[in-house]
Amino acid sequence: MPRNHQNTKSHQRIYKPVPNELEIIGKKIADSAYTVHKELGPGLLEKVYEICFCHELSKRGLKYQRQMDIPVVYDGLTFDEGLRLDVLVEDAIICELKAIEIVNPVWEAQILSHLKLTNKRLGFLINFNVTNIGNGIKRFVI
Repeated sequence: MPRNHQNTKSHQRIYKPVPNELEIIGKKIADSAYTVHKELGPGLLEKVYEICFCHELSKRGLKYQRQMDIPVVYDGLTFDEGLRLDVLVEDAIICELKAIEIVNPVWEAQILSHLKLTNKRLGFLINFNVTNIGNGIKRFVI
């Protein structure tokens, strides 16, 4: 056994499971994205998907906020224009929407940063510009 094996294990973070109510909302989010993609397909502007996605969320009884500015606090300074979320669902789950051919790994890092800065646990990166929406939905938990 390598000497570092024990050290690596001791540095792993143990996360609590995502609460069941968030899992239920997450399934409704994925279903909303699936419905929009099934109806519209790929190739439209991100804003069109965002409006339709939010409509589907409301049909499922979910509250949401679009294009929400989140202040960032750093070293005692507050930056009001620090962060903008595409969609915040039930004040608990961040959804970043894309309509692009290639997902940049920076966007995955971005959603993790957004979760950390907002103290949220669950987020989705949803890319509508795919043939199969199952390949366009990525779930993040911290």
